[in-house]
Amino acid sequence: MQGRNIIVVGAGICGLAAAIWLRRAGHTVTLIDKDGPGAGASTGNAGLLAEWSVVPMNAPGIAWTGLKYLVSRNAPLTLQYSQMPRLAPWLAQFLRNSSDARTRRTSAALSHLLHDSVDQHRALTRGTRAEKWITSSDCGWAYSNRAAFEKDAYTWELRRIAGHTPEVIDGPAVQEIEPMLGPATTCLARLKGHGHILNPGAYMTDLAQVFAEEGGTILRAEMRDVTMEDGRITEVLTDLGPLPCDAAVLAAGIWSEPLARKLGVRVPMMAERGFHLQFTGASQTPKMPLMMTDGKFAVTPMEQGLRCAGLVQLGGTSPKPSAAPLRLLRRNVARFFPRLQYESVTEWMGFRPSTPDSLPLIGEMGASGVFAAFGHQHIGLTGGAKTGRWIADMISGRGNAELKAFDANRFG
Repeated sequence: MQGRNIIVVGAGICGLAAAIWLRRAGHTVTLIDKDGPGAGASTGNAGLLAEWSVVPMNAPGIAWTGLKYLVSRNAPLTLQYSQMPRLAPWLAQFLRNSSDARTRRTSAALSHLLHDSVDQHRALTRGTRAEKWITSSDCGWAYSNRAAFEKDAYTWELRRIAGHTPEVIDGPAVQEIEPMLGPATTCLARLKGHGHILNPGAYMTDLAQVFAEEGGTILRAEMRDVTMEDGRITEVLTDLGPLPCDAAVLAAGIWSEPLARKLGVRVPMMAERGFHLQFTGASQTPKMPLMMTDGKFAVTPMEQGLRCAGLVQLGGTSPKPSAAPLRLLRRNVARFFPRLQYESVTEWMGFRPSTPDSLPLIGEMGASGVFAAFGHQHIGLTGGAKTGRWIADMISGRGNAELKAFDANRFG
């Protein structure tokens, strides 16, 4: 297909990957973002290329688990009650999608997107300044004991179906493999041959530079509206003025929902407010990324220190940080790593776009010429490189794998 003029809205990992692959396909590409490259969840994540993240949050039993969380001050999942008028219908859909049959279909779709994540990121960055941020690593799940691991049997069954069978270590051997874990952890499930990003913020910055060096244009601008002719997009209207285009990519994360409404597409998304603590000068770092199953947070060694990221608060997009989840994360870090010392710690809160069926939207919205690449919940970094490649293939008229599960029009 002859090169076209494409506007990509949103410079997180999905937008950056789409822009780079579109440019490599010979298109004229302008990437716009109101805050600049990687300003949101693409920077604040746990840095994991989580090919194993094939179990949706709304798996069977989530209703009962959620009720228990609501009465606990130590719950890893909380709600912003001020957002209940918007949350209630979303939660109803979320719970309807929690059957075993639905969970297995969702898991299979997630595996289709994520199974080659490390390879997709390496393909995106090969021979560029950005490839240095990708590192190979194992990943470990810390359990208090073997019984706690076995209680997670459903989760591990779905991972095994997706090709991820863990090595399970018990007793003192746990600390031999991962000295940072204290005596409270007596069981470790390890998956070998995965990867993570050493500095997500620097990775986004370098991807933006790669795009620019390969002939792309980056503008710090905010999308306000679109111009349509005969049902197809012809302009993206921004605070800097109109930008003519033949097609557009909407990859603005949680901010995609109000923009999609301008196209007449209904997207029932809620914000997963995610959190991290970044410790500089940490006295301890793990040999591999760890998932602390009791506290529901990840521990990742990074270039700039030790990052502990996790917890979920469903709610709105107010920039005001939520104090309670950050306090809980601090307590959990101190509980699991009582010997940890550090020079300083910074707090972060960001918004992950969550759909009620735990699947992103990937593909053309109607016949508008606007392609969705958002709604990835906590797998945005993992699935972003492949999402961008799929979108570039669609716009370039190349064949794609079966993407019905990610249909951008499935909500009406």
